Amino acid sequence: MTSAEIARKLRLRKREELAIGDMLLSLVRAGELLTDSRGRFGTAEQFGAKKGIFCGNERGFGFFTPDDGSGDLFIPHRATLGALHLDTVLAIPVKGRSDDEGEILAVLDRGYREIVGTLLHSGRTLFVRPDEKKFCADIAVPSNRRLLSSVGSKVLASIRSFKPLTGEVEEILGKSGEFFTEELALIRSHGLREEFPEEVMQEAEKQAARDPSSDLKGRLDLRDACIITIDGEDTRDIDDAISIKKVGTNYELGVHIADVSHYVKRNSPLDREAFERGTSVYFPDRVLPMLPAALSNGICSLNEGVDRLTLSCLMTVNKRGEVIQRKIVPSVIRSAHRMTYTAVTRIADGDPEALADYPDLKEFVDTGVELTKILKNAREKRGGVELDIKEAKILYENGRIDIPDYERTISHDMIEQFMVLANESVATIMTQMHMPFVYRVHEKPSAEKAEDFLSFLKALGIRAKFHAENISPADYQDLLRELDGSPLYSLVNRVMLRSMMKAQYSPVNLGHFGLASDCYCHFTSPIRRYPDLCIHRIIKEALVDPEKTQTAYRDFVKPAAIRSSATEKNAAEAERDVDALYIVGYMQDKIGNEYDAVISGVTNYGLYAELPNTVEGYLSIETLPDDSYEFIESHFILKGIRNTFMLGQKVRVRVDGVDWGARKVLFGLV
Repeated sequence: MTSAEIARKLRLRKREELAIGDMLLSLVRAGELLTDSRGRFGTAEQFGAKKGIFCGNERGFGFFTPDDGSGDLFIPHRATLGALHLDTVLAIPVKGRSDDEGEILAVLDRGYREIVGTLLHSGRTLFVRPDEKKFCADIAVPSNRRLLSSVGSKVLASIRSFKPLTGEVEEILGKSGEFFTEELALIRSHGLREEFPEEVMQEAEKQAARDPSSDLKGRLDLRDACIITIDGEDTRDIDDAISIKKVGTNYELGVHIADVSHYVKRNSPLDREAFERGTSVYFPDRVLPMLPAALSNGICSLNEGVDRLTLSCLMTVNKRGEVIQRKIVPSVIRSAHRMTYTAVTRIADGDPEALADYPDLKEFVDTGVELTKILKNAREKRGGVELDIKEAKILYENGRIDIPDYERTISHDMIEQFMVLANESVATIMTQMHMPFVYRVHEKPSAEKAEDFLSFLKALGIRAKFHAENISPADYQDLLRELDGSPLYSLVNRVMLRSMMKAQYSPVNLGHFGLASDCYCHFTSPIRRYPDLCIHRIIKEALVDPEKTQTAYRDFVKPAAIRSSATEKNAAEAERDVDALYIVGYMQDKIGNEYDAVISGVTNYGLYAELPNTVEGYLSIETLPDDSYEFIESHFILKGIRNTFMLGQKVRVRVDGVDWGARKVLFGLV
């Protein structure tokens, strides 16, 4: 009701009616009531208001995404109530120009407290213009001599007030447009931590000084076993090692993971910092580790020839790829060799020089390759979805950026298959013990997305043999198998990936669709991922006292899963943004060069095309040959009068330029 309607209901006199208007507004300011654009007052329940996130647009309007998963609402500029990008708000649907229009009734929490931008001025008035275009408001900052001399610099500003929007410059990052200033700005904009607090560093040094030989009680001694690590040439934190041998027709596989939880105790300064960071973040020129180097590169890293404490998953696998026995034991190992993917692949290929360098590893590698092929075939039969996903490898050394062509070898497959098997085995053991746990889950595609995928396949003339409501991993795998060797394979593979849900962490076992796994977790990287570290503690304590462990972790696994999913998402976005910056730097001296490419994205404003080394460039719709195009979103097609472009299509492109501000490589169609 409006204040006038309330006054009439209460039969108030005119003077009292004015007083009740003030009272209602004070209740709105206190958050007890809401008011809409029609001047009505009520509770959130009365309005049918929903809580969610406001996503801004540089032109002032935005979109509201409700927490309950119902449809988004368009919020025109007049109805934003001063909400800014990523604010948590209450909103309602309203009758407007479209059926999905809404208005914001209250801002519950601000999405930004700090923001990166460029320091600008108007006369002697200073303000920060955010790099995030969706945060479409400048922040006024106090003027002083130091800041006036830094106009045009990239800065980090903290927001002190939202009405009016004012703040303070906390850090001057460097001259806007300079390469490393832009990289630092991206690191700051994602809120990533570069330095460790003093108490965390002290705790790390203290733990790193411990002698592993004094902590061997209750551990299986595997120091005399042939155990090796296999990583990239530039890997600094080595947290997984393997052992393998054939016994009769079975394979004895050991996956040995650094026992980081022995040094990072629950609720210690190290643990609290690791929980906040959630994950290590990898950039071409640096790593922002989850744990200090004294641990990540030192006492916890499974370096060659030194004793290291581990948690070992020991599995007996039959010739059909089935795990017939599995157990987890605290252990101690001494890595025999620090191997690289390149060296192991050369041994597998029978390279004489590599075999001469590592004569003790021929049988080891041959057995590993044998089991790898068995496990891949077994997973394929179960329906595991083998998506052809390329990952760019950006190398930076001595000021030079290089992006070699993408390559995947048998040694990459070996480590992937062995780690996946260990992750499944560990999750299975803990599920059977009914322990509170952090699972890695990947839900099946929603019926809506699966239906869109079916419609897309039908338009291509592909008859799919599955139903959107009860799709299984085997359905996707069968489809890819049928298309193997077809020109449509790459296209279907890409659209299939877009139809799938995102993997995340959960305290509830929902299975892993992509791996066709009933039970899965992340166990193998506790140096760089918090969920792995968390479940290591649960496993070790559960092996000693299951009942006590259930009580100790019952309420912890949910916030651990939520936090781990959030930090993983933020780290992935930061890595993607910084990689884009390096890709622009790499391509700036290749303007005019021509390349074969594959269309990797189709939008209503243009195309994206990917080179063999995974570099992606943008082709604006204005540069394409026809005058007008129709964008068919459900089928990822841009249809012109004479030309049609679709996802997965091969094209020849020319590098026309780079856009540093947008971190884009600009292609032209040849």
